[in-house]
Amino acid sequence: MFHITAPRSRLGSALYISELIYHNAVRAVRKTHGNAFMAIFMNMLQTVIFVLAFYFMFKVLGMRGTAVRGDFMVYIMTGVFLYMTHSKTLGAVVASEGPASPMMQHAPMNTAISIAAAMLSTLYIQMLSLLAILFVYDVAFNPFVMMEIHDPIGCLSMVLLSWFSGAAIGMVFLAIKPWAPTPVSIISTVYQRANMIASGKMFVANAMPGYMLVIFDWNPLFHTIDQSRGYAFVNYNPRNSDWEYALYVSIALLMIGLMGEFYTRKHASASWGARQ
Repeated sequence: MFHITAPRSRLGSALYISELIYHNAVRAVRKTHGNAFMAIFMNMLQTVIFVLAFYFMFKVLGMRGTAVRGDFMVYIMTGVFLYMTHSKTLGAVVASEGPASPMMQHAPMNTAISIAAAMLSTLYIQMLSLLAILFVYDVAFNPFVMMEIHDPIGCLSMVLLSWFSGAAIGMVFLAIKPWAPTPVSIISTVYQRANMIASGKMFVANAMPGYMLVIFDWNPLFHTIDQSRGYAFVNYNPRNSDWEYALYVSIALLMIGLMGEFYTRKHASASWGARQ
């Protein structure tokens, strides 16, 4: 009946919070399907379909000549992987449990754990998908694909930056969501769909004229995709993008989102659950 909470050290608290985040991340991965393998496989299948769809679209429309000289599938994957990671993370953060969620009635649970679990579960799925697709492509189609990637560490860092920028933008939407759930849901969906074009994954930034460049260069994802192609291809040097811009904008948006989420959490009401 009575429970005495023993004080924990900083290390003990960190391990306890990490355990909570881990279990919530597993729950987030598995909630799409009862079988853990099928839940991961369904998410991987979406990435595979995107890669194949863009491959055939480039082939049918004759846009293959606009790509960077090198492995064409690597060119497509540098765009699709980063786009999927960014969009999936944004969607997962926006859909995470807010302060009025019934999950917050459990004592150890809080919004920070929910957000961190949503971010990490998405990163886990996307990284697993990336490695699986690269492995299959390396084994079945191009056994030298890993050797053709000029700087794999640089490419991976751009994937992580795309993930971070998606989480930062998702934090801003999440902070506003309890106050205006329907408009935020519509705006976040429009943003994710608009990034099909606005991310610039179908274009080479160096080949874009100035009047078109201004349409895309506001987008952090545009910069990370172009920079990832600079790391992937030895003969491509991106001069119209900057990964530092994506990093600084993401940090600024994350701080705004954290402040907004803190304010929202302090004014949370149980009646908000009926509005969402």
